Amino acid sequence: MIIESLRSLYSRDLNKLKTEIESYQNENSIWKTDKNIANSAGNLCLHLVGNLNNYIGAELGKTGYIRNRELEFSLKDISRAELIEKVTATIAMVDNALNKLTSEDLEKEYPLVVFGDTMTTGYFLIHLITHLDYHLGQINYHRRLLDF
Repeated sequence: MIIESLRSLYSRDLNKLKTEIESYQNENSIWKTDKNIANSAGNLCLHLVGNLNNYIGAELGKTGYIRNRELEFSLKDISRAELIEKVTATIAMVDNALNKLTSEDLEKEYPLVVFGDTMTTGYFLIHLITHLDYHLGQINYHRRLLDF
């Protein structure tokens, strides 16, 4: 049951990420920063895609994804269409990886030590969705503040 709940929540929130990127009236605003807003919505989107492809795709789904976290924050002016394609591919990857997990897998130790300590896979998957939602809220606020 928890796996189905996780699949549903990741799908819901990654689709909301797509909606946020699609909702920018001015595509250039996706890449704006201003005053104390250091990360653009585009970079936060790339960061979320990289994060999930690394921690769920590469580690749990064995996709072979290799993360370049620095590029998540340094790349600029990627088209809205390409960002949406990346999110769409991430939705499919997350669903596929989670669909292969069992309840027993959630109780196992996550394969990487993150934050300097071990944790269960289930715990880390919950952490990852809260990370997604944290940045999703930032993107929503970014759009409402800087989309002009």
